[in-house]
Amino acid sequence: MKKTWLITGCSNGLGRHLAEAVLSRGDNLVATARDIETLKDLADRFAQQVRLAHLDVTRPETAAKAIAVAEEVFGGLDVLVNNAGYGLIGAVEEAVANEYRPLFETNVFGLIEVTRAALPTMRRQGSGRIVNISSGAGIAGSAGSGYYNASKFAVEGLSEALAQEVAPLGIAVIIAKPGPFRTAFLGRSIVVAEQKIPAYSHTSGKRRQYRNTNNGHQAGDPSKAAAVILLAVDSDQPPLHLPIGPAAFGIFERKVVAVRNDFAAWHNVTIATDY
Repeated sequence: MKKTWLITGCSNGLGRHLAEAVLSRGDNLVATARDIETLKDLADRFAQQVRLAHLDVTRPETAAKAIAVAEEVFGGLDVLVNNAGYGLIGAVEEAVANEYRPLFETNVFGLIEVTRAALPTMRRQGSGRIVNISSGAGIAGSAGSGYYNASKFAVEGLSEALAQEVAPLGIAVIIAKPGPFRTAFLGRSIVVAEQKIPAYSHTSGKRRQYRNTNNGHQAGDPSKAAAVILLAVDSDQPPLHLPIGPAAFGIFERKVVAVRNDFAAWHNVTIATDY
């Protein structure tokens, strides 16, 4: 059955690959970006299926207008994909407020505003899927990615709560957690803290090096990641947690082992706290 999608951040990366996959299979799409000129080729190739909408997730009024396009043109909204976001590399001490606060405005508060704009439509329909793009960085923290980790951990917690709230309303939430895929994420979608403190060269500094050496060489095929998301959206029982790619599963498995070891080592001490 044909679905209507709205995807934030369609100009490049996973959002672009997902937009292509959605349209290629015949679904409708409200394709959004801050600069819709980057999406004109989609409109040319899929004129009947796609509408373009300016959407800056840090400006809630643009989200409301984009949702209105889905309702007015296609009669509703079946799938929202909160994909827009970017990364920040730098130690917690190295980054400053004008570097990390905009990250949260986009990755967390922007996602919240777009989701809130879409929920009334989905509630009226009694159906829908909300796909929040997290990351392997939303599973476990790593030196040099603390602020990006924090933004994605926020997405994870929000999504888990949201899933419980909207499940009785016929709406499902999927937290997609891609590992490294060969997109522009390590290039144009990364901000690097300007300040470099030598004391962190062997910890967070390695993340700076990783960015320089791995951009364009990531193992993951983003078109395959998009295909996984389509399968999850189409499922009658979509997963809440959806790691994508072997790297993301590796991060998850190491996190589980580390947490279990801490819990086991401190179990007898930490449970002896009641009156």
